[in-house]
Amino acid sequence: MSQTVASSNLLDDTFRTLKAIGKSALMPFITLGDPTCEITLELLLQMEQAGADIIELGIPYSDPLADGPVIERASARALRNQVSIADALRIAAQARKRGAGIPYVLFTYYNPVLQFGLDSFVQEARKAGISGIIIPDLPYEESHEVREAADREGIHLIPLVAPTSDARVGAIVAEGRGFIYCVSSLGVTGVRDSFDTQVDGFIDLVRRSTELPIAIGFGISTAAHVRHFAKRCDGVIVGSAIVRRIEEALPLLEDSNSAAEGILQICDFVRQLKH
Repeated sequence: MSQTVASSNLLDDTFRTLKAIGKSALMPFITLGDPTCEITLELLLQMEQAGADIIELGIPYSDPLADGPVIERASARALRNQVSIADALRIAAQARKRGAGIPYVLFTYYNPVLQFGLDSFVQEARKAGISGIIIPDLPYEESHEVREAADREGIHLIPLVAPTSDARVGAIVAEGRGFIYCVSSLGVTGVRDSFDTQVDGFIDLVRRSTELPIAIGFGISTAAHVRHFAKRCDGVIVGSAIVRRIEEALPLLEDSNSAAEGILQICDFVRQLKH
């Protein structure tokens, strides 16, 4: 059994506050350093003002197995600028210094963590104000060491469960922290027009298996999707649809004279999802 989490966590506080007022958390995802670290910093601050309750911060990686082409291209753009875990944590820390108050969750594959050093990674993440970590290529059966290291720093290692996880849901969520990330469909991330009717039953299964908040992601891309899942889940994660808007706004974002307009367009989309 993992050690008790060391201290209170902003994720827990946020979900508790939203539940008390009958709201679900809007959780945008962005790739750190896409197209630049400076733009990412401004996006973090302004997405919070646009209504984001929690932001998922993607560490750029050269072989993102769980990500579709939109996020793959975002990682490639960030990696061309040699954005690293250290850069990602620096951006998060700078956002905190400029007044960011919502939880940040890092989304990273395990190899960058291994290269950085597990203990150093969780220690630096805590210093940067990170509340949670998602590692999609870390199997539950091999997650014990990472979970204990994160626990020592008061950071939640957030598990993912997919519709194919039925037989393992109970074991996976029993060691969960922060919230349970429900994958809405099979395959990689990416914008989808519709979802399998079995998704609601899968959410019910997870709900019966844990008292932790449940958030759903992979493919959620419109305000209608958000409204549907917000009725059933404690959080709704929107990734590729936001990253695609960053990609579409690149001509503006890469021009210092028009970058503010590009950021405004992206945050207007976040505001539409929220309201």
